[in-house]
Amino acid sequence: MKKKTSTKLTILVLALMLMISFTACSKDAETATTEPEEQAEIAIILKTLSNDFWAQMKDGIEAEAEKLGIKVDVYAAQSEDDLQGQLDLFETAISKKYKAIGIAPLSPANLNTAIVKANEAGIYVGNIDEQVDIDQLQGLGGSLLFFVTTDNVAVGEKGAGYIIEQNSDGGKVAIIEGKAGNATGNDRKVGATKAFEGAEGFEVVASQPADWDRTKALDVAANLISKYPDLVGIYCANDTMALGAQQAVVNANKKDQIIVVGTDGASEAVDAVKAGNLAATVAQDSAEVGAEALRQLVQALKDKPAIDPQVIPEKTPVDSNLITK
Repeated sequence: MKKKTSTKLTILVLALMLMISFTACSKDAETATTEPEEQAEIAIILKTLSNDFWAQMKDGIEAEAEKLGIKVDVYAAQSEDDLQGQLDLFETAISKKYKAIGIAPLSPANLNTAIVKANEAGIYVGNIDEQVDIDQLQGLGGSLLFFVTTDNVAVGEKGAGYIIEQNSDGGKVAIIEGKAGNATGNDRKVGATKAFEGAEGFEVVASQPADWDRTKALDVAANLISKYPDLVGIYCANDTMALGAQQAVVNANKKDQIIVVGTDGASEAVDAVKAGNLAATVAQDSAEVGAEALRQLVQALKDKPAIDPQVIPEKTPVDSNLITK
């Protein structure tokens, strides 16, 4: 009897061991056959995320990716002065073998050599916001699919136009530009200058860069106010500089005399407009710029066009709107 009981117990233990072993094997097999996480085929490299404009663009890209049911990786340089850092991000993206990459270069030429490397690896590249120096790029043998941007000449015209509307008698005006040589800032300056020079009674007494920086813009504006005490308006190529310029106006006790208009529609600037602390801002739809760029990258992966350095990328302008109190 004891022998039979012992035998039954042995069989039971062996059966339990087999069950445990089978369960473990099943789990191992399940783990081994689990599909790896989907890798993004598209990357987008922005200028920075320290500015609302770019943060909103990132949000727009990610919202569009969710709508399309795809994954996209978004990167950005540490600041708008970090040209080398942005180049490093691009070269890393190339090494990760993305199939398409969108870029918003910090300067017209800082990413051109990497664009060529990407093309040589069969990677499509699209241009966002800041226009690449096409002549230089083509000389290097590089190619771009598209150029999606706000119509920045129209942006400058709208900003200056508001200053003109608020000063029916004309007067002296100034422009605070972004970084010297920057295509986006230059287009806005061109638009503002065109509007001022086309309006009767207005004189552009100065157009100076402040490197997209608030403190520098405050200093530039303070010097302009001191030099031209009868100044009636300042158009700034972004909101960060506009907020600095507005502070200079307040410091000089000339808030009722000098109108400051910014650009981008950054949340702080919009709040300042609503509170009556800034005259206006020309809001770009940066979320739509990013979303449109993503749509075009996705379409390229479907259509598979040839990478041809001789083809000039088609420009897709995205509209802007003036925000006032």
